[in-house]
Amino acid sequence: MTSKSFDVVVIGGGPGGYIAAIRAAQLGFNTACIDEWKNKDGKPAPGGTCTNVGCIPSKALLQSSENFEHAAKHFGDHGIQVSGLSVDVAKMLARKDAVVKQNNDGILYLFKKNKVSFFHGRGSFVKAVEGGYEIKVSGAEEQTLVGKHVIVATGSNPRALPGVAFDEDKILSNDGALRIPQVPKKLGVIGSGVIGLEMGSVWRRLGAEVTVLEALPTFLAAVDEQIAKEAHKAFTKQGLKIELGVKIGEVQAGADGVSVAYTDSKGAAQTLECERLIVSIGRVPNTHGLNPESVGLTLDERGAIVVDDECRTNLPNVWAIGDVVRGPMLAHKAEEEGVAVAERIAGQHGHVNFNTIPWVIYTSPEIAWVGKTEQQLKAEGRAYKAGTFPFMANGRARALGDTTGLVKFLADAKTDEILGVHIIGPFASELIAEAVVAMEFKASAEDIARICHAHPTLSEAVKEAALAVDNRSLNF
Repeated sequence: MTSKSFDVVVIGGGPGGYIAAIRAAQLGFNTACIDEWKNKDGKPAPGGTCTNVGCIPSKALLQSSENFEHAAKHFGDHGIQVSGLSVDVAKMLARKDAVVKQNNDGILYLFKKNKVSFFHGRGSFVKAVEGGYEIKVSGAEEQTLVGKHVIVATGSNPRALPGVAFDEDKILSNDGALRIPQVPKKLGVIGSGVIGLEMGSVWRRLGAEVTVLEALPTFLAAVDEQIAKEAHKAFTKQGLKIELGVKIGEVQAGADGVSVAYTDSKGAAQTLECERLIVSIGRVPNTHGLNPESVGLTLDERGAIVVDDECRTNLPNVWAIGDVVRGPMLAHKAEEEGVAVAERIAGQHGHVNFNTIPWVIYTSPEIAWVGKTEQQLKAEGRAYKAGTFPFMANGRARALGDTTGLVKFLADAKTDEILGVHIIGPFASELIAEAVVAMEFKASAEDIARICHAHPTLSEAVKEAALAVDNRSLNF
């Protein structure tokens, strides 16, 4: 079998992998990308978990379900009367699938445009050879590549409950949660993280009774405490039943649904009966089938590939990025690492600042943040100032009819440097970008406060929160 040689071989075509491959090609490297995702027709579907069963399809369903809820509950406030409202779940899922395919096809187009050689199949190490590493592609036909540099971007897989495998019918990962064929009367969710809350929100809006079971005693422990309390209040008001501090016991799936035995926060034995159960208790690095031992690639105790601050592994010219390495499992973090690694291979200085990576939960209200939380600053003993501004005092939010939430600024008490920004409310996912830019350029809260923001806009709430750091808010 003849080997095809490349300057750069990327294993994995998710957000980190396909971006790394395109950037490497733009920098003049002969580049290949290997990805095994396929659609229901067996055709290539690059984009990884994010595009196929994560970020993109979940946002499509969130948008559809939010439209339905607006029509059912909020259009009347605008004088718009709706009668005979119903939901066609099959059509909703078909639209979601079409959105996914558009993204798949877009990536394939970008590969072609940038002259990236795409190989459909599973990539795995074979051995180190003269001139790089031999990589096997197991697909419709087996092929062998040799890469001078190899970038591993194989992503992550959903973590299952011990002894409770995903069947994607009754016991669902994020994949199955996106393909429920009809609205369940009762839906259980184990884990109140991003996936659990987003998917729970989708099906609650469409009419499901949703119960979320969370092992931790606090809600959204990684989020600023003030924001998390606001979120808990909002979600509870919407009808999500959230139980904290539970201990999950036996989970049994039958023809009629799922039974979850658990102990509540007071130690009492409880049982949750539901038609389907979404398990969203985290994700694990995906190195299945990579064959790292064949070349001596080092993994840590979690199964993640060990890398340094520049994404270098223990092997020369082998790099790893995204969910398969340390750091937050976020698509945009993987993208930034992909670009940085391609540029480092070219002898440039790739840039990734973990302190300014934004986080977003696409519920309603949306939650977004960057930098330190107030509880982290207290634990560090750092002197800080805080400023908040509620959306109920923002003219654009009132016009939208969505005044839930607030913007919160945290700044250094002496220098006024922005240390963290936390938003819960309408379009928080978009508003957080201003804070990311400001923090990347080491801006002070006063810098944001003195920038002219258009009126009326939601971004004025960002300005007012920055003003509030020094008790100078003009509208509250």
